[in-house]
Amino acid sequence: MTPTPILTDTTDITATLSSETITVWYGLIKTQDNDYRRYWKMLNANEQHYAQQLKNEQVHKRYVAVHGQLRKLLAQILQQAPAKTIISKTTHGKPYLADYPQLAFNISHSGSVFVIAIAWNCQLGIDVENYKMRPNLAGLVKKCFAPEETIYWHQLPDEQKTAEFYRFWTRKEAFVKATGFGIALGLQHCVINPEQPNAFLRIPNQCGNVTSWCVKDINLPYTETLNVYCALSANKIITIVQLNELA
Repeated sequence: MTPTPILTDTTDITATLSSETITVWYGLIKTQDNDYRRYWKMLNANEQHYAQQLKNEQVHKRYVAVHGQLRKLLAQILQQAPAKTIISKTTHGKPYLADYPQLAFNISHSGSVFVIAIAWNCQLGIDVENYKMRPNLAGLVKKCFAPEETIYWHQLPDEQKTAEFYRFWTRKEAFVKATGFGIALGLQHCVINPEQPNAFLRIPNQCGNVTSWCVKDINLPYTETLNVYCALSANKIITIVQLNELA
């Protein structure tokens, strides 16, 4: 996963997409006034209404910026205006392109970092999380990890437990997002193989065959400097991941 040069408004993004590649764009969220106003105009009425309900100014601006970036990126791929790109949602809230169902995408943001994953003809999910010291990690592991994962985690040295928790958490979140069911699917039922962390031991029956799904850690340039962990999941073999910084 070698980063390519920064992509800008003049980049031919369609040239970066192929049927065998999952492309991940990443960047720092821009909330300056001029960026905010530009992204706000790209959102549809539902997105603007949702953003207006976010009373925390930073959360509000980050939502607008990330969803504006998504629309900008999709518009370049589809060669249409960002505001005219029709993004629908499934019954469980997963966004998709009703007019281009073969083009899968998913987004995530945490702190000042956002990621967008795009691929052809698959179910796709991505998650990014800020590393935080948590006093209740053992409780979260008990609630959200399967027995095999829990045993593995408790056997780790204490200094490794927080980082490894986030690795498992982002893998699981990426998977439930890819399925479209979200966290209601039950993270404890989506079981990562501790000995082979790009594969699952078990998944819920409604998600299909366990061997059809893969998960992969994404090493962003911010992993160490901004303490973020990222993973993606898809119901196809993940052979090529192209990592691009989005201006």
